[in-house]
Amino acid sequence: MIPSVIAATGLFTPEQSISNEELVEAYNAWADQWNADHAMEIAEGDVAALTHSSVPFIEKASGIKSRFVLDKAGIIDPKRMAPNIPERGNDELSIMAEMAVAAAKQAIEAWGKPVSEIGAVLCAASNMPRPYPALAVEIQQALGIEGFGFDMNVACSSATFGIKTAADFIGSGSVKAVLMVNPEVCSAHLNFKDRDSHFIFGDVCTAVIVEAKDQAGPGGWDILGTRLKTVFSNNIRNNFGFLNNAAPEGIGKPDKLFIQQGRKVFKDVVPMVSDMIVDHAGELGLDPHELKRLWLHQANINMNEFIGRKVLGRDPTPEENVIVLDEYANTSSAGSIIAFHLRHDGFEPGDTGLICSFGAGYSAGTVFVRKRG
Repeated sequence: MIPSVIAATGLFTPEQSISNEELVEAYNAWADQWNADHAMEIAEGDVAALTHSSVPFIEKASGIKSRFVLDKAGIIDPKRMAPNIPERGNDELSIMAEMAVAAAKQAIEAWGKPVSEIGAVLCAASNMPRPYPALAVEIQQALGIEGFGFDMNVACSSATFGIKTAADFIGSGSVKAVLMVNPEVCSAHLNFKDRDSHFIFGDVCTAVIVEAKDQAGPGGWDILGTRLKTVFSNNIRNNFGFLNNAAPEGIGKPDKLFIQQGRKVFKDVVPMVSDMIVDHAGELGLDPHELKRLWLHQANINMNEFIGRKVLGRDPTPEENVIVLDEYANTSSAGSIIAFHLRHDGFEPGDTGLICSFGAGYSAGTVFVRKRG
């Protein structure tokens, strides 16, 4: 098997950002109007009045303070509570492809090699804009890349599954370099009228170039090992799909957007991921306590802190357990790659770290990397 390296990364961040204060103001205004519209049912005990959200509630529950979004106006409009993202024509570059191209160009520039050396494009994300043609193929065309491309969806774990897939293609000799992108428009699948989750997600796109070690230049990161795991659960779910159009009840039900049972997810996922990391490290001959940095999925501050303590055997420092969700919120598959892209400073050749993602499925992926000289 031909070994692989992570040669370069890229990041596209939307220009617009929403603070917790702005989000709470919009939600509470909507909730007040809903309560007024349903005052009789509330008084008669047929439905419960909606309670307000608050900044302390959001920050204690998640650690999130703000999030980047493609459209702010629609989200904080109490009469809409959803982003305004106009549909584009078939001959126009789609919004998710546009995001991916921007992140990919940054990665390609950092890589310093022509796109002719890339043999495949993988688009790994929690949502795709359409079943076909594949978004990856659209991105491939926009960048002028020969070869092949396809989409893959493993929800929040899509990026680590994408890195593993890229490394396997390289390992088999199919290609010499792979571009893997993670465009996430999470604001479009979020129910901003749900107090328990209206604050969770943001929009972003990341890009990773995985390259055969025998042709890689100096720098970058050796991929020491990858591992994937899935266990079925309904505790994180989104039922939107093409069959909705055939269902007698139509597509207006709340479960066609993101739903989760947060406490159950925490209880199930945290030990599963912690044990997976420690076991995989042992298989590779690594001491998890000696990892210099963890770039974990950016879902929830409490989950990340718990996993960090379990893996490192102590309370990690902010430098060791990278947190970017305070600024970016949960960006699904892109979260661990944002953390890796922004916070890989201070490594010497031979230093080792972990990229890890986890989420719906349940799914989890680990990618151990070592800084190259």
